Amino acid sequence: MTLPRIELLLALLGAAAMVLAAMATPWMKFVLTIALAKGIAVLGIMLLLRAGQVSFGHALYVALGAYAVAFLAPALPDAALLLPAAALVTTIAGTIIGLFVSRYREIFFGMLNLALSMVFYSMLEKFYHYTKGTDGIRVPSLGVAGLQLDRVTYEWTVFGTALALAFCFGLFARVYLASPMGQALAAIKTRETRLDFMGVSSRNVLLAAYVLSAMMAGCAGALIAMTSRHVTPLLSYWTASGELVFIAILGGAGGVLGPFLGAVAYELVRVYAAATVADMWQMILGAVLLLVILFARGGIWGLVSVRLQRRRTA
Repeated sequence: MTLPRIELLLALLGAAAMVLAAMATPWMKFVLTIALAKGIAVLGIMLLLRAGQVSFGHALYVALGAYAVAFLAPALPDAALLLPAAALVTTIAGTIIGLFVSRYREIFFGMLNLALSMVFYSMLEKFYHYTKGTDGIRVPSLGVAGLQLDRVTYEWTVFGTALALAFCFGLFARVYLASPMGQALAAIKTRETRLDFMGVSSRNVLLAAYVLSAMMAGCAGALIAMTSRHVTPLLSYWTASGELVFIAILGGAGGVLGPFLGAVAYELVRVYAAATVADMWQMILGAVLLLVILFARGGIWGLVSVRLQRRRTA
């Protein structure tokens, strides 16, 4: 069996396992929905990592997608319409910002994104009349495709939507990375000047990936807003961006399953660590990251892929 088919099989098995876990433990739906949303955002960051660029401010787009839902929900209380609206808002924002940041590389690229994210965070805090500041905005009860659902059915619907989006975005990212545009992203990391000699604009290649990553993060933010039904400026704080980078390292950027493996592992470790040792859960997460960096640089997916390759060659 080829590696792509194995990845597809693992993705289907993982989806089935999450559904079973959500059925067995009802509160797990919330945790897994948030994990899937963060995995989608990290998947967008993975596209930038293929170009050797790390965004330390991608929480900006997660927050923008969440606030788009919060602001539009009173007038448009339908999740089926709010999700594409959030994607559209973040795509436009990603295009405008991307035209500026795509000119820069490495630390300048990362820090510019961080600075813009913190500017947005400050705006959310200061414009209290519109954003309610640190109190945040409560998202009203939402319908789905014109139907008013009870709480349990609504939770299952959002969870199913997150699972479907994760699958679709993962499939899209795999095809995109295998396409000439994806190969050009890898060339930016290694020999960017070769693209220029070939007549390919490295800036446009990076811009396209940046816009896609912003759109994915916006969808993630919309899912988080629909799940938690409460949006605060902390979604755009620098720690939120650091959390996404943490997940990218934990899961591994070598395959499209890595972001989701990292997100699920991160959320489960955080929930159980906070429940058992509430004052030390950050230290536990830090220790996990340290172990990954020292002994599994390819992340969780790196460990899985190595074992799969050994079995194929055995």
